[in-house]
Amino acid sequence: MFTYETADQKEVRRFRIAQFNGRMATVKAGESTVTGFVRSVLEHESTIPPRWTITIIPNTPKEEPTMPRAASRARPFAEDYF
Repeated sequence: MFTYETADQKEVRRFRIAQFNGRMATVKAGESTVTGFVRSVLEHESTIPPRWTITIIPNTPKEEPTMPRAASRARPFAEDYF
């Protein structure tokens, strides 16, 4: 899990909408970029300005298929008569 803290209300709204709709969200923190599903958005009520902690479950990248596609096995029509 990836934990991200922010004070930007627009960003928090984007994460809440992604969580509600079950969509993935992307956050860039420093040099790393994390894409995944939002698990929780928690507000720290005792801080001024208000701050939120967002927890994201990273999505694992899909592996590329290693085997190439098989060639066609159909024979040319002329081979049937020779």
